[in-house]
Amino acid sequence: MSDDHIYEPSAGHGLPHDPLNAIIAPRPIGWISSQSKAGIRNLAPYSFFNAFNYRPPIIGFASTGWKDSVANIQETGEFVWNLATRSLAEAMNESAAVVASEVDEFALAGLTPAPSQRVAPPRVAESPVSFECRLTQLIRLQNANGSELDTWLVLGEVVFVRIDRRLLTDGVYDTVKADPILRGGGPTDYFTISDAQRFHMRRPGA
Repeated sequence: MSDDHIYEPSAGHGLPHDPLNAIIAPRPIGWISSQSKAGIRNLAPYSFFNAFNYRPPIIGFASTGWKDSVANIQETGEFVWNLATRSLAEAMNESAAVVASEVDEFALAGLTPAPSQRVAPPRVAESPVSFECRLTQLIRLQNANGSELDTWLVLGEVVFVRIDRRLLTDGVYDTVKADPILRGGGPTDYFTISDAQRFHMRRPGA
């Protein structure tokens, strides 16, 4: 007989830290650069991030609260996703600081804004991969009763991709070589990946 910890989220989890984001983990990081119409740059990481469609490629992130990233993207319809790597972990963390809207997180984190090709917001020059995106949907989330939440899902079509050629092996993107960092649970947990953790498995019929 199993010994389970059970709870209804609406009543609280009864643990020192909410286990949700530790169970759904590790997760890629949505390191999002945006820019207001006035040209004020913003850079912020979001741990609720993923890809949602192949063709056209659509990625998305969720923001708890109406933050500068969401406001900028609603205003301009554009953003850039930047790959957060182990060597950029500390800078990524610096860009998570809660600061005034006029503060440039690129400068705060000691990062270089580089021009994008198809959108106005800059990419992080130090990041080896970037996706330039145009907004497709901005959705306010609701609970099961239909009540609106203070959480916003931002979805964008990837219109331009930049990959450091050093991450391509015989034309195939090498995830391990990119050394991405992934968000775990708890207040401080992050993860990396290695070849030792790699295994191969084909889907039936593939």
